[in-house]
Amino acid sequence: MSRALPVRGEPSLPPWIREKKIRLAGLHELKRMMRSSGLSTVCEEARCPNRAECFERRTATFLIAGDICTRACGFCHVTSGRPRPLDPAEPGNVAGAARSLGLRHVVVTSVDRDDLPDGGSTHWALVVRALKDDDPDRAVEALTPDFAGDSAAIDRVSGSGPDVFNHNVETVPRLYPTVRPKAEYRRSLDLLGRVKGRHPAMTTKSGLMLGLSETDGEVALVLRDLRAAGVDIVTIGQYLRPGAWNLPVSEYATPARFDALREEGEALGFRHVFSGPFVRSSYRAEEAFLASGAPRA
Repeated sequence: MSRALPVRGEPSLPPWIREKKIRLAGLHELKRMMRSSGLSTVCEEARCPNRAECFERRTATFLIAGDICTRACGFCHVTSGRPRPLDPAEPGNVAGAARSLGLRHVVVTSVDRDDLPDGGSTHWALVVRALKDDDPDRAVEALTPDFAGDSAAIDRVSGSGPDVFNHNVETVPRLYPTVRPKAEYRRSLDLLGRVKGRHPAMTTKSGLMLGLSETDGEVALVLRDLRAAGVDIVTIGQYLRPGAWNLPVSEYATPARFDALREEGEALGFRHVFSGPFVRSSYRAEEAFLASGAPRA
């Protein structure tokens, strides 16, 4: 598990956060395939602790619209700066890679593209349609940015036919100024509610991290807000600082705390709550989708 060394005041790594073994063969094979098509994965760019496990299982979350983000969130390891132009071949390349990997459930995410008038939403729609045209039986999960709250951009992506529309709130409202300084909590809730309102049969999903000084009461309020917005699946995981310049970990949530929040979420009526230290929004996404009882496209 790659992560930065602890900083002053950061708690020691507890026994339930263990180093994940890396089998290099599967890792290198998938990376070669991605590079040959000019593709990136958020697994690598964000230094996800599950990336070796997912690569060995021949799964990955495709990162589209480049690997440079126009925002600089405190928790994220993706490079921030001025992005390069969009690659018009990317929709076909993503579909081809998904076919080569034999993926039945594909997760796609992207950097924020605040530099583009449509936030990259037209490119997003092209990628989703390319994946569905290539295999109509394949489930496509769109893990999107907030498109700065642009309703036309949100509708463009949700109307392109994803099976799951996923957008993470990431943390509690109080922490947005440091964790997501260019985002707005209410904007993210409105986005999720808009998608569910326009596409009632579409599975909606969101996730948040623990370990940034949030309280259980604050997390409970977020869960209630997400359910009120019509979210079907929620993921809850432990924040792990990916780089020296990222926010330090405030505390490590215990397995018992994850279990309690899962039970609380289930009592609120979510179709599926995936809660645990190594849970990430796209981790074992197909399992979460099927566990929710949602039908495939």
